[in-house]
Amino acid sequence: MKTISLLAIIATLSLTGCASSVVQTKQSQSSITPEKAISELREGNARFASGKSRHRDLLAQAKETSKGQYPIAAVLGCIDSRASNEVVFDQGIGDIFSARVAGNVLNDDLLGSLEFATAKAGAKAIVVLGHTRCGAVAGACGDVRVGHVTGLVGKIKPAVVKMKRNAPGPTSGPVFEDLVSAENVKQVVSQIRSRSPILRDLEKQNKIVIRGALYHLDSGKVEFFDQAGRGERRGSAKNPYPPRLPPFKFCFPKRAGEL
Repeated sequence: MKTISLLAIIATLSLTGCASSVVQTKQSQSSITPEKAISELREGNARFASGKSRHRDLLAQAKETSKGQYPIAAVLGCIDSRASNEVVFDQGIGDIFSARVAGNVLNDDLLGSLEFATAKAGAKAIVVLGHTRCGAVAGACGDVRVGHVTGLVGKIKPAVVKMKRNAPGPTSGPVFEDLVSAENVKQVVSQIRSRSPILRDLEKQNKIVIRGALYHLDSGKVEFFDQAGRGERRGSAKNPYPPRLPPFKFCFPKRAGEL
């Protein structure tokens, strides 16, 4: 019994000793380029998607970053519980700014947050991260009208309208909704550039890069879009994405006069 207990203690200490407490510093942030910041996120997602996420001492990182934060990127993602920015990109405390809202839509508060993250706090990249099987996108495609949700999904409607004109296949169902998710990301990236002279100028000066990306729930992989909005993952024109689970149902309890 003593031998077993000792082995257990050694194993616990070994795991603790392997945990990383390294955090971003002012020097590491200032030395990284915008494209390198994107590469760091790519590499982090590759670790996550292959089941090799880093073992971190999060408490040690929390204590260390209490003195200051120097994130390398800001990620505007969806509130979906399955698409946590830090987890998907395998980043620790203090590595990225994380802004989340249903449908990864844009408003003035989020735009100001992104300006703060880059112009004031030194982040080198902005990533707009959508995801497959998005409930907010399903709501926009289904013309859901419920309280404040109505206005939120209304921000996604332009992507729905465009994809109904251009979709290579059916204009409903999970495949179509994923195409709308990708288009919505591209439109939000465009909105960031058009609505914020600060961010637009930073990108023109090569001080930051603004990129769109789509997280695939079924594989754990993030597909980045290039500056022209082209994705890395290819499929047939008839079925751009491989088969996946049945469509997500975006449902709310009915209220008089709303549904």
